[in-house]
Amino acid sequence: YNTIPYQLCDAVYQRCSVPRLQARCGPWCHIIWPVQRGLVIYICFFRGANEELIPKMVNTLLNVKLSETESGKYVSVLDLPGSVLIIPQATLGGRLKGRNMQYHNNTEKEKGMELYSLFVTQCEKELAANTKCAEAGVVVRYGTYGNRQVLKLDTNGPFTHMIEF
Repeated sequence: YNTIPYQLCDAVYQRCSVPRLQARCGPWCHIIWPVQRGLVIYICFFRGANEELIPKMVNTLLNVKLSETESGKYVSVLDLPGSVLIIPQATLGGRLKGRNMQYHNNTEKEKGMELYSLFVTQCEKELAANTKCAEAGVVVRYGTYGNRQVLKLDTNGPFTHMIEF
């Protein structure tokens, strides 16, 4: 059984409006989007992922042109500007074996928690450093690594993309 996958991380990018995330025992985490726009990033790290991967991931995910303006032009969340909700999603690393899902390729919990924290911090820095985002007051919110969470999400259509790193 191959324990080191070709890719080191899966990220799912979901254009959305009005998401709400709740940790198992915590209060709702509300994000209010400027003009009801933003994105949700679901993220899972695999064995072999390291800190060197984080800048590439942040740059790619925050600069991909998937957010639609009123004129129909596609821009990045930085150019929109829009807020970001980051959700750790270990199930992205699941592989079907028979009728059961197995997660042998996911990174160890401690390493995953460290990488997740670095990813969130880097996203916060990028949005804070962007003039449009700072002026619009956009925010980065994130779920709790290792906890089950409830997500409620309104979208203007299924617009989900998976990006492998």
